[in-house]
Amino acid sequence: MTDTTTHTAEADDRNDHVMIYVDGKIVPKDQAVVSVYDSGFMLGDGMWEGMRLYDGEWAFFDAHMDRLHDSCKAVRLEIGKTRGELRAILDETAAANGMTGDAHCRLMITRGRKAKPFQHPGLSKWGPTIVAIIEHSVPAKALSKGLRLASVPQVRGLPHSQDPKFNSHSKLNCIIACLQAEEAGADEALMLDPHGFVNTTNACNFFIVRKGEVWTSTGDYCMNGVTRANVIKVCREAGIPVFEKNFSLYEAYSADEAFLTGTFGAQTPVAEIDGRSIGDGARPVTERIRALYKDLVTRTVAEQKAAR
Repeated sequence: MTDTTTHTAEADDRNDHVMIYVDGKIVPKDQAVVSVYDSGFMLGDGMWEGMRLYDGEWAFFDAHMDRLHDSCKAVRLEIGKTRGELRAILDETAAANGMTGDAHCRLMITRGRKAKPFQHPGLSKWGPTIVAIIEHSVPAKALSKGLRLASVPQVRGLPHSQDPKFNSHSKLNCIIACLQAEEAGADEALMLDPHGFVNTTNACNFFIVRKGEVWTSTGDYCMNGVTRANVIKVCREAGIPVFEKNFSLYEAYSADEAFLTGTFGAQTPVAEIDGRSIGDGARPVTERIRALYKDLVTRTVAEQKAAR
């Protein structure tokens, strides 16, 4: 298996002893457990959000909460917590770990413990399970070299099958894609949509740069990432041509640059796709976008602080 993925972080021994929020209690990592009857464990029935901590603020918190609440409403999963209460959970957990920055959170909401080991949602009778894992997290320096992607047979599905916009615990589709990429000798999978157009990777949204233009998929068959939306925003604000459109592997192979977007790594460069080197190794547009995004984070964190 590959040693590098889009979520590879620098080693940090402090993560061996982090405190984790589990249903109202903040407990040591080795005591952070849920029931084997939990609907998330048993069926992948739940939603989650990944967020980064910058200077004591969860960047783009409202956008993440919009997606979480929309997803939970769509599947009739009652969170039972306000946005303020969820924010308090994250803040208290970060404080228990002495974290103010360089940290990444995975907030998970499942339908909760089931009365019987079967799928009907009505068997989850005791309310949701809420877990917040926050780790000390800095993207590994090795990621700056760029990831190797392989296009894979596993595709992103149609919305009436399981809408890819759900940030759900059900990730088997993406895991199969990742396994296929590893079998091809790559770090991550580049997944196509049902029509054969380039869509996303198994873990992040995907962009290419061609002749100064930034392209990404239409968003119809991928999780519409918060970082993805912010990259589109900063491009438009800076006058960089950006398009959400269908494109094929033909355009991806001959791109000048390519990068992934996600909360963990922000913008992670892509070095090759299916063994083909992307561009000449120079990434001027990607670097400009990274600088613009960093500035957006700084401004957003300042605005969030001022609003509190």
